[in-house]
Amino acid sequence: MGTRRDIGHPEGPGNKWARELGPFLTLGLQLAITVVIFFLLGRWLDGKFGTSPWGMLVGLAIGIIGGFIRFFRTAIEIGNKSDAEGKKDETEG
Repeated sequence: MGTRRDIGHPEGPGNKWARELGPFLTLGLQLAITVVIFFLLGRWLDGKFGTSPWGMLVGLAIGIIGGFIRFFRTAIEIGNKSDAEGKKDETEG
């Protein structure tokens, strides 16, 4: 059982949930930022070359596809890491 002192400690019970959920909380933000950046890039290209709305649509499509690819790769990586840590704990315990 942890004491009140353990809460601020990196291995204390107060930080366990943050370590486990932190990477998942950033996935949505990464996806949104990717989509917005490519959308704005397409919009800028439309203004530069007068191709509206095609640049925005292509930028949006690239942002969505690229964002989801990155999202799933990161989620799989986090899951594999979690599985490896679980197997390590089982062999030690």
